Amino acid sequence: MSTASPSLATLEANLTSTLVAKIRDFAIFMLSPDGRVATWNAGAQRAKGYTADEIIGHAFECFYTEEDRLAGVPRQALATAQAAGVFEATGWRVRKDGTRFWAHVVIDPLYDDDGSLIGFGKVTRDVTKARDAREREQRAQDALLQARTEQSKHLLRLVEQAPGFVCFFRGPTHVYELQNEAHHRLAGHRDIIGKPVREALPELAGQGFFELLDDVYQSGQPHVGRGVPLTVHRPDGAAVASYIDFVYQPIFDENGSVLGIFSQGSDVTEQVINARSLVQKQSELEQTILDRTSALEDARRALARADALQLSNTFFQSLFEQAPGFICVLKGPAHVFELANGAYRKLTGERDLIGKDVRDALPEVEGQGFFELLDKVYQTATPVVGQSVQLELQDVPGKIVTHFVDFIYQPILDAQGQSTGIFVQGSDVTKQKQAMDEVQKYQKELESLVEERTTELQSAQAALQHSQKLEAIGKLTGGVAHDFNNILQVIGGNLQLLRDSSVREQLPLKHVDTALGAVERGAKLAAQLLAFARRQPLQPVVISPARVVQQMDELLRRALGETIAVETIRGGGLWNTCVDPYQLENVILNLAINARDAMPSGGKLTIELGNAMLDDDYVASQHDLAPGQYVLIAISDNGSGMTREVLERACEPFFTTKPEGHGTGLGLSMAYGFVKQTGGHFQIYTEVGHGTTIKMYFPRSYKAEASEPVVKSGPVMGGNETILVVEDDLAVQATVVEMLRSLGYKVMKADHAAAALAILSSGVPIDLLFTDVVMPGQLRSPELARQARLIHPDIAVLFTSGYTQNAIVHDGKLDAGVQLLSKPYARDQLARKLRQLLSSEQAQAGRAAQEAPLESVGATRRVLFIDDDPDLLATTCALLEMLNQRVDGTSNAADALAMLGRNHYDVLITDYDLPGMDGIELARRAKSCQPELKIVIASGYGHLDEAKALGAITLPKPFSPSDLKRILA
Repeated sequence: MSTASPSLATLEANLTSTLVAKIRDFAIFMLSPDGRVATWNAGAQRAKGYTADEIIGHAFECFYTEEDRLAGVPRQALATAQAAGVFEATGWRVRKDGTRFWAHVVIDPLYDDDGSLIGFGKVTRDVTKARDAREREQRAQDALLQARTEQSKHLLRLVEQAPGFVCFFRGPTHVYELQNEAHHRLAGHRDIIGKPVREALPELAGQGFFELLDDVYQSGQPHVGRGVPLTVHRPDGAAVASYIDFVYQPIFDENGSVLGIFSQGSDVTEQVINARSLVQKQSELEQTILDRTSALEDARRALARADALQLSNTFFQSLFEQAPGFICVLKGPAHVFELANGAYRKLTGERDLIGKDVRDALPEVEGQGFFELLDKVYQTATPVVGQSVQLELQDVPGKIVTHFVDFIYQPILDAQGQSTGIFVQGSDVTKQKQAMDEVQKYQKELESLVEERTTELQSAQAALQHSQKLEAIGKLTGGVAHDFNNILQVIGGNLQLLRDSSVREQLPLKHVDTALGAVERGAKLAAQLLAFARRQPLQPVVISPARVVQQMDELLRRALGETIAVETIRGGGLWNTCVDPYQLENVILNLAINARDAMPSGGKLTIELGNAMLDDDYVASQHDLAPGQYVLIAISDNGSGMTREVLERACEPFFTTKPEGHGTGLGLSMAYGFVKQTGGHFQIYTEVGHGTTIKMYFPRSYKAEASEPVVKSGPVMGGNETILVVEDDLAVQATVVEMLRSLGYKVMKADHAAAALAILSSGVPIDLLFTDVVMPGQLRSPELARQARLIHPDIAVLFTSGYTQNAIVHDGKLDAGVQLLSKPYARDQLARKLRQLLSSEQAQAGRAAQEAPLESVGATRRVLFIDDDPDLLATTCALLEMLNQRVDGTSNAADALAMLGRNHYDVLITDYDLPGMDGIELARRAKSCQPELKIVIASGYGHLDEAKALGAITLPKPFSPSDLKRILA
């Protein structure tokens, strides 16, 4: 049904011929003067759900809610539009299906040329989503405002209850913007907020405070004053003199400029007066106490703030974070961390504390009494002050560090006076505590202490003099032997390389062989020194000493000659012992030769084997000897014997009674060191003219005798496996690398364990790790070997050392499964040991499982590689060298550009993230220097469009050796 007039029909025809009928975002339609729908567009159908046939001719009240229709809103809208010329409103409207939407409505009256009303034009738009978004945003803003308001109230309450006086000066004239109640009292309750300090407290002129404020503001450097005299006037005009400790701490804005000065202070008048009454002898101790007190007061004042200023939460947090002492706020009876400043986080090892209770966050503090103190303060609402209290904290995992702290536990009270939490502040006074302890130590009865210690030293000296002397010499000789072995390794290795590469002329080879013989003698000398120092790497097994001595019978008779009779006495039921059999044979042989030299005209050598029990009474007079069952090996002669003077020095290295050129004097010292390192006991019995008996006691072993290991010999063979050499002595490293390459091996090298681990992690297949035992840095060689096996489960590991320092030797034994090649070693020894490890069944299975060896790239290019990570730089350069490339490496763009100016390169590989200049800019400059240069950008961000624009290749990190090979190929 339709009641549209002819003029409306004409208007409808005109409108429908336009785009209005096709608009979908707006509902645009016409109403007759009595409010019936006359036209309908696509937007109206989309918004309200009616088709044109369904709605045209119907009253437009159907679009309104029932409550609006009852209130007459639709007719009021038409009346308003006609009276005011337009009607505009937002409100709920109803679709055909009964659902509601929030609409923005505009109604305009329409007139013909005679001014007669011909109807209304109505535009409606669905703005429900915009309304919902605004409501969500408003709710979020209301919630944020409420949270900030609550936090500000809480922080201001903490400030009000904090001890100490605080104020804040802004700008170069130091205008008061903040003061707490303590400072208000100190200033005589004067109205100072908003005034410059010179106007607020004019009586401070001449006391130095104005000048200090100027200096701190201009320099940006804090100032700490201790015991400074201060005179202020009370309201009645009376001058009050006191002494204060205070800090002027500059506060910086986001641009790094000084915003103002945060001042904290405390009245130390009583301490100053007491300090002046002390004698001069106690002045240093008193100063230490004052410093500690000042530090504690400084920390207390870190969070001070006044209600009158109402600083923003951000500004207050800045003051809190920059406070010099440690501060935290604990909430509730469980003491949950709510706030902690930078000093507190530093003290506790930068842990994640917020939201955790103290017992979970700091478990190592359990049992130290702090948790119980917190419980007491919370329950009683009574503060607790601690001074120089010992605190054990975990600095890094597994490392406990002892601190001494001053602190105050201040209960935080609500409006009803009930505890809601605890305000903790204090300072680390470990250094002050140590200084104070030192002062107290020297203030005690020094003469009595010196006399007591002198008596103790004199009594101990007689008992331990001989043992201490040998220990000291042992440390010295061990260190000398270590360096000596490295030197011999360089000399011997290079001589062997020279011998292998030399033309076969008799005279040069003779000199080389002579030098190699000297190296071998030096190695034996170093081994004897290490034996005395108890640093030789032993490989003990369970043996029967009777069998060892029996096997030596022919050797001993040949060494002693026909003038010496040898007798061996074996006790019944002889026990086994766990020792290094080769070192035991060497000791027995050396002692037998010493006995021979003591019997120049002939005599008798007796070797006695038996079981012995060393009880508590016997070991009480010995050093480092445990009671128990031992195997005794005694070697006796009937020679010249030793005097008392000779006996006291008999076990010292290089001491000998033989003429010059007839011995090194290392036989007895080596035997002594070997027995001690094995956990045994060494004793000499001698009488001049009647001979000498040397008794060696070795701990009994309850295990069965082990089968004797077979030492393989044979021709020297090399291989084509890859070996990683880890050696910090560059001369030794260069020699070993050259020896290995001469044997056909592929060699990579590292100066320390961290660099070696980077190479192992790079993905390069490594068959064997050859590492020195004693290495610089935090990562030790045994740990390097453990991590290497985690990365390459089937890798073989060979240690080398001239001095183990117990890194792989414990209780005198080489650790189980450890393979060691002692320095100095010959090329033949190295070759055989490598083949023994690499040819074993386990190593063969491991190598079969590894990927094929990395093949080099056919074409050799000159490559410049840039990366600021030193380990990655070293590893990648090594990989490129293995790929048959000529490589230069550097860690920064400036050096790279300088190298490009001096040399021609085929390829440049640079990290994208470089300090000072990124890889893209470096690539651009490199291209301008060398237009034909190929560019590769290594990036952890994936493929880079910037690199593509330069014509460069992106090499995503992490990259493997095969990735490098693909890029270069």
